[in-house]
Amino acid sequence: MCLFCEIIEGNIPSKKVYEDDKVLAILDISQITRGHTLVMPKQHFRNIYDVDSETLAHLMEVVRKLAIQITEKTGALGCNIVNNNNEAAGQSVMHLHFHIIPRYQDDGFQIPAPAHDYDLDEILHQLTD
Repeated sequence: MCLFCEIIEGNIPSKKVYEDDKVLAILDISQITRGHTLVMPKQHFRNIYDVDSETLAHLMEVVRKLAIQITEKTGALGCNIVNNNNEAAGQSVMHLHFHIIPRYQDDGFQIPAPAHDYDLDEILHQLTD
């Protein structure tokens, strides 16, 4: 059983922020910023490639509501919503989840994303062919 399934089953303690019959949200034990929250479906899906549309729609509505709530209640200036899919993208727990990372002035969190000069027409053709 995966780590998040163990948490969902109550076998590993967590700090619950939100729970309903389909979704669990907990504080991440490795807080990137104050209030960093993980939102996951209770049903096991490896990542976004595997989840059904109905579950994903509900999950994203919970992410949206919690992002608003967490931003307001922590006094954050905004938030990042992050989802990693597969190890190459940084997914370390193979259970679909979203990170809500509140952002504060000078919080030190950076997403390194240097821009590259790719041929946009070539990419568009590849993606739409």
